[in-house]
Amino acid sequence: MTTTNRRLPIGAEYQDGTGTQFRVWAPAARRVDVVFDNASDGDPAPLRHEGDGYFSACVAHARPGMRYRLRLDGKDAFPDPASRWQPEGPHGPSEIVALDSYPWSDRDWRGIGPRGQVLYEMHIGTFTPEGTYAAAQRHLPYLKDHGITVLEIMPLNEFNGPFGWGYDGVNLYAPTHLYGTPDELRHFIDSAHGIGLGVILDVVYNHFGPSGNYLARFSPHYISERYENEWGDAINFDGEHSGPVREFFVSNAGYWIDEFHFDGLRLDATQSLFDAGTPHIVADIAQRARAAARGRGIYLSAENEPQHAELARPPAQGGMGLDALWNDDFHHSATVAATGGCEAYYSETRGTPQELISSLKWGFLYQGQYYAWQKQRRGHAALDLPAQAFIQFLQNHDQVANSARGQRLHAMTSPGRYRALTALLLLTPGTPLLFQGQEFAASAPFLYFARHEDELNVAIRKGRQEFMTQFPNLRSADGGKLLAPPADEETFRRCKLDHAERESHAHVLRMHQDLLALRREDPVFAAQDRDRMHGAVLGAEAFLLRFLGGADGDRLLVVNLGATLPLLPMPEPLLAPPAGCRWKLLWHSEDARYGGNGMIEPDGEHSWRLPPHALMVLAPEPLEENDGRSHPEQGALDGAQ
Repeated sequence: MTTTNRRLPIGAEYQDGTGTQFRVWAPAARRVDVVFDNASDGDPAPLRHEGDGYFSACVAHARPGMRYRLRLDGKDAFPDPASRWQPEGPHGPSEIVALDSYPWSDRDWRGIGPRGQVLYEMHIGTFTPEGTYAAAQRHLPYLKDHGITVLEIMPLNEFNGPFGWGYDGVNLYAPTHLYGTPDELRHFIDSAHGIGLGVILDVVYNHFGPSGNYLARFSPHYISERYENEWGDAINFDGEHSGPVREFFVSNAGYWIDEFHFDGLRLDATQSLFDAGTPHIVADIAQRARAAARGRGIYLSAENEPQHAELARPPAQGGMGLDALWNDDFHHSATVAATGGCEAYYSETRGTPQELISSLKWGFLYQGQYYAWQKQRRGHAALDLPAQAFIQFLQNHDQVANSARGQRLHAMTSPGRYRALTALLLLTPGTPLLFQGQEFAASAPFLYFARHEDELNVAIRKGRQEFMTQFPNLRSADGGKLLAPPADEETFRRCKLDHAERESHAHVLRMHQDLLALRREDPVFAAQDRDRMHGAVLGAEAFLLRFLGGADGDRLLVVNLGATLPLLPMPEPLLAPPAGCRWKLLWHSEDARYGGNGMIEPDGEHSWRLPPHALMVLAPEPLEENDGRSHPEQGALDGAQ
């Protein structure tokens, strides 16, 4: 059987008029049969051995809605490795689906690019009380109106248990049944496109979950023993018989974009995608994903803790073709600046003004220097990457959950610092990411939750506790009690957002909306031009960022995360307004509408006074004829007389 008329190399694909084509890679078996879950659906259908471990057949009577398993050597039967739908979860039967039944309405949608995006990380199961695609869909207009441009959806592939983050996926082609049907996911994405929102998917290609993964029954070659992987068994991308394994994952990247119209992918923990060959598996994934878009613009990003900048360079420059990388360094420095805590993986940042300036200007703080926490060098040179290649955030799913109580940043710092750091995130050239509920200071925590079988639950809780003891307080008897049990339903339930807080926390929501409007509408901020942004340290917790805006005028951000600071003397040229102008407040974080205490114009005839825990945005304003201050040109003439 040829695969030229198939969408995917393996799996069940229904074709009207001919039936369903089944194909599987099972080199560990000598015989494979399709076994239908309901006896009334027919007798088992044998698949023909093609060679190279592949088995295939077209079963004429197999139709969408029929549930089946693949039986190996006449013994045990398992879900299809490339199942497109597991309505009873990963241990149940696979279901044949109709591939073209959904009536898409996004024909004119052209996709998204790397510039001008504001990302919003969403976990479907906790974004609403219902935890479904349909419930989340009702909030799409709100997110669009708020200023979000792209939704980044946490993993949706089928995973074991009644709730979880999704990073323990086992059926990589099957959207989890917990949130709705595949067509309800399509409708969610179609509706987002209809109002101008992009949607990208977080995918996990570095390991499989601990329960419900039956791939080893079909082939032992999915797993590699050559590499150590902190998340589980490493995937075989470069060893013996790795070709079909690479094909499985590369095809998956194209599948989400082709069949569900996702606008891109976020690749989880790419440092654990081990591949000594050329091209690297990440480059292959990127190429297939872009091809699957058929001319639409897509956005490809990655998490990469060691900060391998080459992932975000074009292939022509020796890179792997991604658009952006998560910047943990900015998060760590900003968190230390907000809270003062610099322990565990925060221990290599101090939250100083220079750190924040450097991370906003150059992206990664560590680009090859020695990193004492890991006792090795960390990072690769990244000074050539554009600002939009760095995804900046104050919160994400990992970092919120890695606090003792799953607290969000606003609960761990002063309101003023939170406002100032939010403005810094949203007005600087990097690509900002907000975590669900951040825009209205949600009171719901985000905890680590996952439920498996009893013995796995015990092991996972122990592992989580051991990981968190890198923070000294959590090694104490009292601190250890703060960690919520991952398998408890109450842990999961507590993480659900209360959207009524948009009203009770309206001042926080208004601040985010105003900042995103300023980012979008002000030509200097919208340019995302880090080359025109320059910084200077003003004090132990104070600094400025000057944007040289050319014809659009300059912008000056002045940030003070410490106590009230009089600027006297002021020997810093970046504080000086353009010729013939003075600085005028354009926006400030102490606006009473945001819960602040007000702010005076800073640029008078005397020294400036920077209020505590605040950020101001200044724009030049021409001096009036009767303004008492001398113009530079006039001063020069006076001196010549």
